Amino acid sequence: MNCPLPNPHTPLVALMIFLASSVGACAPAAENLPSLKLEEITNELLMPGKAELIDLTHPLSPDSLYWPTGSRFEHQQLDWGMSEGGYWYASAAFSSPEHLGTHLDAPIHFGENGWANADIPIERLFAHGVVIDITSKSNASADATLSVDDIEAWEQRNDTLQEGSIAIVRTGWASGWPDWETYYGSSTPTDVATLHFPGISPEAAQALVNRGIFGVGIDTASIDPGNSSTFEAHQILAAANVFNLENLTNVDGLPEAGFDIIALPMKIKDGTGGPARVVAIVAQR
Repeated sequence: MNCPLPNPHTPLVALMIFLASSVGACAPAAENLPSLKLEEITNELLMPGKAELIDLTHPLSPDSLYWPTGSRFEHQQLDWGMSEGGYWYASAAFSSPEHLGTHLDAPIHFGENGWANADIPIERLFAHGVVIDITSKSNASADATLSVDDIEAWEQRNDTLQEGSIAIVRTGWASGWPDWETYYGSSTPTDVATLHFPGISPEAAQALVNRGIFGVGIDTASIDPGNSSTFEAHQILAAANVFNLENLTNVDGLPEAGFDIIALPMKIKDGTGGPARVVAIVAQR
């Protein structure tokens, strides 16, 4: 029996699953190997010195920032204390717009024929990650954008951007969270016409599409810059079924390359987006 070898470009998480499943399935080739379960592989990988988990997610609360024309996150405690039966019992209810806090934009958000939340193939939510840093430009101008030159400069340092990656744009803007005026770059943040924060240029969005990425992420409120009124980057990426991850945090702790991303949004049927837990796995190589 010939067992397939994992693709060298397979994300780390998928590779762990492959290893766990193939030890049993490929018995002739693995007869001299110890029996390993996925949990054991994961524990081994995440031992000190093996890999680091970095949470790229802002916690949701009524203080979470939301798009100025949207609504806030609400959380109501229903039961919170000792029950009549003598045991502790707590439950709560929440209501939330799809696009608030750290969240995923499904392609249908700006693409009529794009995938909704529940339609995005799950294998696209586990991918290699890269970081393209434009903090120096963002420090100079709140209206800075990722350019094609920035992408090509990254490729000169790291090789061609790999197909199937999630490209994260680091602007440094997460440091302003959760202050409305700082994060939205306006003294009147409820007026969307006055917003100023960095984003992705239409040309850069198309360049990322041309490279076959699965998703883009950014540490600002939108992948388009705050002063955009046409949201061209959203449109270009949505047309190619590329999802967006907005309001990321802790991206300053990520390397330019050599890590994997898990981005799991709420699986909302017909959802245009949803709150997401986004985690980076940085292997110590």
